[in-house]
Amino acid sequence: MKKTVETTCTPAKPRGRPLSFDRAAALEKAMNVFWERGYEAASIADLTSAMGITPPSLYGAFGDKERLFLEAVEFYASGPGGFGQRALEEEPTARAAVERLLVEAAAELTRSCHPAGCLMVMATTNCSVAAGHIHAALAKRRALGVASMQARIQRGIDEGELPPETDAASLANFYATIYQGMSMQAKDGATRDSLLATADAAMRAWPGVKNPVRDAAKAAA
Repeated sequence: MKKTVETTCTPAKPRGRPLSFDRAAALEKAMNVFWERGYEAASIADLTSAMGITPPSLYGAFGDKERLFLEAVEFYASGPGGFGQRALEEEPTARAAVERLLVEAAAELTRSCHPAGCLMVMATTNCSVAAGHIHAALAKRRALGVASMQARIQRGIDEGELPPETDAASLANFYATIYQGMSMQAKDGATRDSLLATADAAMRAWPGVKNPVRDAAKAAA
């Protein structure tokens, strides 16, 4: 269940936009700046310094800061932030999928080669009214993640893994809240082991399938 793929941080490229400009490498650098500082606090100077390009090159390659951010979010979703969707798609049961998501989150959110926490959770926590549309864009992406978890849980209900009266939406919101809390704790310096303990406690709340014969036997014991 645990997948602990180690990643390394790529050194910054020289300034300017050489003919061999590596868009993916530049996006990774921008992603890390937004991840660390948040959308509004990340300045063009911060971004160009990290990406190793000039402001005109940034605008030429990505359009503007907003479009760069949204592209960096897509890069994150298909890279370091993609473990959750993979867990939901690959595990044979809903419980295994949610547990794997939280276990891998404990590792990913505390990995030393990139900023702590989840970019999707952290990048717009302090957005002003002027950047409300950016916050809304990220909120929409988070909602899609919750919807994916809800669909996987509903499938578990339909297949008899969970009690038929289970509220898939409430259960998905519960575990999404756990994940977002783990992200905030990681940002505050929580360790992988601490987050694993949180994940373990959260999974003890997973509903069980009722078995009348078994329950009657326990009651009589």
